[in-house]
Amino acid sequence: MTLKLVFVVACALVDPDNRVLLAQRPEGKPMAGLWEFPGGKVEPGERPEQTLIRELREELAINVEEPCLAPLTFASHAYETFQLFMPLWVCRRWEGQVRGAEGQRLAWVKPGRLRDYPMPAADEPLIPFLTELLGEARD
Repeated sequence: MTLKLVFVVACALVDPDNRVLLAQRPEGKPMAGLWEFPGGKVEPGERPEQTLIRELREELAINVEEPCLAPLTFASHAYETFQLFMPLWVCRRWEGQVRGAEGQRLAWVKPGRLRDYPMPAADEPLIPFLTELLGEARD
């Protein structure tokens, strides 16, 4: 059986204290209650970086410039009904105050605490790359 390929992008926003932003998937969405890196589906005709900039504006009410996005790694995960491909960028600079513009809960998390938050299976393999980049701080 061939699975449909779903192409999504994600961003690890990193604050001056080296904490990473996680967003909780709201009720009514698939995998509701799980924590994830902000991002979303790439629309036809969009470049991945454009998608990420759009999603961060829609989800978090912030503006990000493309040069502030640094590619870090990617995840590829087979769910039961689709294959997910998800590149992860790191961003340390944006304009505006981060807020859950769609009513989602947010958490700024030290890299060593990321595993304390239940995540979709595709997000979990990204954690070691972030802890290597940012350190293992757990406080």
